[in-house]
Amino acid sequence: MKVVRHPRLFAEKYRAISGRRSNLVWLAVTVLLTTGPVAHAQQRGKLPKVGFLSGLSASAISTRLEAFRNGLSDLGYSEGKNITIEYRWAEGKLDRLPELAAELIHFKPEVIVTSGPPTTRAVQRATNTIPIVMAFDSDPVGNGFVASLARPGRNITGLSALFPEISGKRLELLKDIFPRLSRVAALGNSKEPANAQSVRETELAAEKLGVKFQYFDVLVFSDIEAAFRSARNGRADAVLVLAGYIFNSYPMELAAHANKNRIATMYQGSEYVEAGGLISYGTNIAALFRRSTTYVDKILKGSKPSELPVEQPTKFEFVINLKTAKQIGVTIPPNVLARADRVIR
Repeated sequence: MKVVRHPRLFAEKYRAISGRRSNLVWLAVTVLLTTGPVAHAQQRGKLPKVGFLSGLSASAISTRLEAFRNGLSDLGYSEGKNITIEYRWAEGKLDRLPELAAELIHFKPEVIVTSGPPTTRAVQRATNTIPIVMAFDSDPVGNGFVASLARPGRNITGLSALFPEISGKRLELLKDIFPRLSRVAALGNSKEPANAQSVRETELAAEKLGVKFQYFDVLVFSDIEAAFRSARNGRADAVLVLAGYIFNSYPMELAAHANKNRIATMYQGSEYVEAGGLISYGTNIAALFRRSTTYVDKILKGSKPSELPVEQPTKFEFVINLKTAKQIGVTIPPNVLARADRVIR
């Protein structure tokens, strides 16, 4: 049987179908327009968040900060694109650290990177759940941050600079450079937990080498000038600068006071020599900051800090500034220069 379609009914049905299709198209467009930014915002909101706390300013640790960012880049991270980093700077005012640590906790990061013992202490007191990565620490066990280097056991892990352990080695190097060395002074900060062990290690080395040892406690910036003056008046042949935030804050001023008093001075790291100091022997701190990003990466991928052993440095850097040697009137033996990893001329 042949079916005859009524032209008017067919036209009305076609318009109805077309209208439904048109409505569906507009609905789809509307959904895309209204949910696109939301979806994008949600995607951005899911970026892993990292907190970074420093007791100094960004300019004061520019070399370390650059190394940290380069380390993240090596691992495929790009700030603002696939990772968010919230920075806080105490600008040398360590009493602000608890407040800044609390701000970072409010940011709810997946992990917080700390730039030294005081910053780690502040974050440790603020949280026992958010993972903490120490970009470096002078003595993680002695400072009470980890149970042991192999098994941290808490929410903290990272890298050790082994400052106390190599304090004696610094004195041995000074004796190699100045064979007639008979008196040495050390500048430290008794508020630094690792200071006591550094002093003991230096005293043991001094006794072994037959060198008289004197210690000066530097608690505030104004103590630096007085300490160098006392070391000179006490006829010290050389000075050792131990770990301390007060020294990290004023590397140029520290070197200037040492050179003004014409005292050969050994520092913890190359940053002091680059600022005009004479000699440094120790861990390359910038390299530790770069290495700390591997811990950040592992934690973001699900590893627990309690199961990530604290890494110890295997290479130490020996740097000499010949410009400063000439300025203060000392001669560095050729055999010692040959052992240096870097010589600034």
